Amino acid sequence: MAHHFANAIPARLLMWQRVREYAVPPSMIETATARRAVGDWAGACAAARIDVDLDLRAVCDRHGTDLVTHLRTDLRLLAPDLLRWHMPRIAPDGWLRPGLTISLARYRSPGATPLDLVVRTPPAWADAGQRMSLALWEGSGNGAPGHHPHPHPHTDRRFRLDLHRHLWDAGRSGELARRCGAGGVPPMVPPDRIHLPGRPVLPDRPDRPALHDSAWAVASWATEAELLLRAEGRPRGAFTVRLGARSRAVFELVAPDDSHAPTFRPLREALPPQEVAALPVLPEAAARVLPDLELLQAGLVAAERLHPLVAAALAASGPVAASGSAPVAGPSPEPGDPHRVECRGEVHRIALRDGVLTAIDHDPAQLHREELLVALGGPALPCLRAIDAVHRSPEALPAVRERLAHGDVAGALDVVEGLLGPGAVLRDGPLREALESAAARRIDHGLFRSGLVAGAGAVGGGNASSAGHADAGHRPRLDRRTPLAMRRKRSSRARPRTGLFG
Repeated sequence: MAHHFANAIPARLLMWQRVREYAVPPSMIETATARRAVGDWAGACAAARIDVDLDLRAVCDRHGTDLVTHLRTDLRLLAPDLLRWHMPRIAPDGWLRPGLTISLARYRSPGATPLDLVVRTPPAWADAGQRMSLALWEGSGNGAPGHHPHPHPHTDRRFRLDLHRHLWDAGRSGELARRCGAGGVPPMVPPDRIHLPGRPVLPDRPDRPALHDSAWAVASWATEAELLLRAEGRPRGAFTVRLGARSRAVFELVAPDDSHAPTFRPLREALPPQEVAALPVLPEAAARVLPDLELLQAGLVAAERLHPLVAAALAASGPVAASGSAPVAGPSPEPGDPHRVECRGEVHRIALRDGVLTAIDHDPAQLHREELLVALGGPALPCLRAIDAVHRSPEALPAVRERLAHGDVAGALDVVEGLLGPGAVLRDGPLREALESAAARRIDHGLFRSGLVAGAGAVGGGNASSAGHADAGHRPRLDRRTPLAMRRKRSSRARPRTGLFG
């Protein structure tokens, strides 16, 4: 049964609802799945906007055929669209968490260099297009991109997927329901209800809603902690759960004997901060409830709008059918064809003709005369004002901005063409600004990928001093050598990220 919130819907769920609507469009899933089905893993990555930064021949020459065999198997099992679906995101917009290097698979053999198959997200200043990259990390650090803020996969131990292959491996996606506890729908515990050492569990109160902005899968912590400790070479012991920026809970994994299921309890003795920092950290994918489960239980998403692999895994265990949520309304319908406008006491139609939005109830000669009159400063017909408004700021502008922010340029252009026609010429206004801003920000991402800049805003004018400042991470001065798009971007009061949502 769907949850009934005492107050408004939590902002976190609204964020995930937008993510599920725009971040991984159905066209991406369809194309990536088709290419993966025929063994084209590189094509599937390209469809999911993931750049491949590894060369299997070079890896074979350096590390041998055995490693390449395992690596190629993992690459063929990789569902890049499923990986993008489950990647960590940040509030309030739901964009990819920037500057991450996440381990997907670890390759360890005695006497050999430890290797990790990793996925990276660019820093925030270069996140245009929401692209990711796939690479092979060598423990020695050879070949690590120096321009990436955190190239090491173990910089932030909360984000790792090598223990959660069901979140990116198409062959193991069926494990999702079991790993997230979907069969019994694990309790969603808010952070103020988690028992910390020395702090009592807060009692239930009628003014405390059952579901807060953060839900924790406490029921699966013991099982996930056992997998974590085994991967770290520790059959039992202490582990931590990060509850917030300055809050960590320390627990101990215990079991009566090897034949019983493990349980966890708060650590009896407080440890020094240095020892707490060295303890294994339960990954976010294991600590929190699966967002899709929250959305289903809250009635904010329909099962058919989930990723097909996710929907199939959850349907096999029953929560999709048992959620009982009412059908979720899709995105608001786009304006129909034709539009209807009251013009000079009559209702006129505005529709696409010959690839252009036009007033079909006016004679072309009359429209030409009215356009000349407007150019000379005269009043415009209501039909022409309606067409101008659609060109500058259509009702679908928020949907276009969301698609652009998540990198779905093709989907955004499809919406624009559906509104204005493929032969339309954009006029000055919020719509054109959103498209130009998205295009300008892609320059930053290209410079980051090429390694020409090391930090935000390090785009020089082309002289030696500017290059030196760029290498040092300084903000260069604008001059006539700076590209026009970059000058407009720097001189504007609002950054392009803000401009997309102005």
